[in-house]
Amino acid sequence: MRVIISPAKKMRVDTDSFAVRALPAFLPEARRLLVALTAMDGPSLKRLWKCNDAITALNLDRLAHMELERDLTPALLSYQGIQYQYMAPGVFSRNQLEYVQEHLRILSGFYGLLRPFDGVTPYRLEMAASLSVDGHKDLYAFWGDRLAAALATETGLVVNLASKEYSRAVSPHLPPAVRFLTCTFGELIGDKVVEKGTMCKMARGQMVRWMAEHDAAGAEELQAFADLGYRFDPQRSTPEHYVFLKEDS
Repeated sequence: MRVIISPAKKMRVDTDSFAVRALPAFLPEARRLLVALTAMDGPSLKRLWKCNDAITALNLDRLAHMELERDLTPALLSYQGIQYQYMAPGVFSRNQLEYVQEHLRILSGFYGLLRPFDGVTPYRLEMAASLSVDGHKDLYAFWGDRLAAALATETGLVVNLASKEYSRAVSPHLPPAVRFLTCTFGELIGDKVVEKGTMCKMARGQMVRWMAEHDAAGAEELQAFADLGYRFDPQRSTPEHYVFLKEDS
């Protein structure tokens, strides 16, 4: 089983808490993307990043000094979004850290596919960014089937806790033999299941923590997840789509 999650826009440097174990598997591709980004001027990058002047300045400085093999942070600690706050990897036990290293994979527009202890440096590049590289119209075309192929060599079950922006870099390319299971965390409004952004991110991070705490090894075990008010809804779930509803909905 491999669990895929999205990265976060906000990143930090932490070279002290845990040691980096390896470089990213798709480092040559990241180098190619770095070349493409550094060839762009400031206004073009601001449009690509869709951010304000302060964030643009921060990331221009990062690009100017970017090193892909030095002063790296384990990917699991580098991202700082809500999902990662609820996962709280900084307080994982040794066994839980080994669990996520084995089972968790982080999707990235820049690095492709990351293991938790792969070393990364802060960057800004969302998977949906309109960056044309090597004749490819965007990053989905640039990555092609490489990320899915890498996952397929590791497992026959991919548990999708990523956003649609990132999961679509994998799901269309997986071979039929690999089960792709998406988990939805929503509220029942009328007869529709509606996901709310912040709560959904919280639940995804909490589920990764729960899986590590329970040493989850198979899809059916995930049905026992019951945190943040969510419970598995068997009536609205299928073998490829698990629905978790807020109890008060």
